[in-house]
Amino acid sequence: MQSKIFLSILFIMVLFNSLTAQEDIQIGGERNLRQSQSGFFDFSDPEGINIKVQIWGYVKYPGYYVVPAKHSINDLISLAGGPTQDALMEDIRIMRMNADSSVTLSKYNYNSLLWEENIEESVYFPRLTAGDMILVPGEPRYFARQDVSFYLSVLTALASTTALIISITK
Repeated sequence: MQSKIFLSILFIMVLFNSLTAQEDIQIGGERNLRQSQSGFFDFSDPEGINIKVQIWGYVKYPGYYVVPAKHSINDLISLAGGPTQDALMEDIRIMRMNADSSVTLSKYNYNSLLWEENIEESVYFPRLTAGDMILVPGEPRYFARQDVSFYLSVLTALASTTALIISITK
């Protein structure tokens, strides 16, 4: 009987050690929902298991996040302030580090949830795992003022040069 209890305690300690040995998993945390200018955001659950994930690209607050282990990609995008206007929501990329140090890349189409008329019975919400990196690609907007400012600076330089040449030759 005592050996079963000892083995159970030993098993729990080994499991706990293996969970906390990973850098991307933490048990407990602060519940202050802090955000900082550094790109680190802590939304950890003080009484649960938390994971560390990253979200980069066309979201309002890209960076490094500590979130509860039960969160999905949709939750993380919401915590990151949502996608920007230029985000390509049909091409969200999930980079996941496997146990054998290989990397798995997969895509997630958020637009199919929003715009498809025929949605299947089951909708796939990818769960986050420790160390995941979510990439939200996008296309930068074209602003005509960039071209106008370039050509205006060239025109100003030409006008100044012309005025200098005319003043020198007189």
